[in-house]
Amino acid sequence: MGEDKTVLGSIHISPNAVATIAYHATMESYGVVGLAPKNVAEGLAQAITREPARGVSVHYDGEKIDIDIYIIVEYGTRISSVASSVANTVRYHVEKALGLHVNDINVHVAGLRVSNED
Repeated sequence: MGEDKTVLGSIHISPNAVATIAYHATMESYGVVGLAPKNVAEGLAQAITREPARGVSVHYDGEKIDIDIYIIVEYGTRISSVASSVANTVRYHVEKALGLHVNDINVHVAGLRVSNED
């Protein structure tokens, strides 16, 4: 993905590394209770393995980074505020960690979860 040449060699950044950063930033956001699988195949793979980048898709075409995030939101929170907060938090953490500009972040709300009020 991202490549940088130095005197000592080159640095390559995997899309999976970017997805992991985005995953952790998303889980820190207020109102997010989890990430959802992007499709049925990912849902089956998620049941077998614990991949930290599940629910996050990263596309890099050499010039720009596009990130899709599929979240589950806590019932009772303002969905638009949570989605906006997730997009801003992910953009900040990815740009800070990589030093690369994030072009587009799409937040897909895949569901709502009601917490127990015990």
